[in-house]
Amino acid sequence: MAVDTLGLPHAIYVSTANVTDRTGALEAFSTKAASLTMLSNVIADSGYTGEDLADKVKELLNSSVTIVKRSEQHKFVVLPKRWSVERAFAWLEKCRRLWKK
Repeated sequence: MAVDTLGLPHAIYVSTANVTDRTGALEAFSTKAASLTMLSNVIADSGYTGEDLADKVKELLNSSVTIVKRSEQHKFVVLPKRWSVERAFAWLEKCRRLWKK
């Protein structure tokens, strides 16, 4: 799920479990590229690290990729902008009909 800094969703891609997060992100971006024209920077966690992803995002959306990494492994610290996606998932999980069968 790609959200803005307020946590509002702009691109969602549902895939099978054998699709990696990086591949899923690229699929979401390519599917919604027409509506993401104003995007200038993609902020992601360390699971999206790599030149290949950054190059493809630059090609698809003409935007850069910034990776936000944790400073210490065993200490909880709220990192800037990284909590937006987690909050969006929490909002979705609050609506039981979206995730219970």
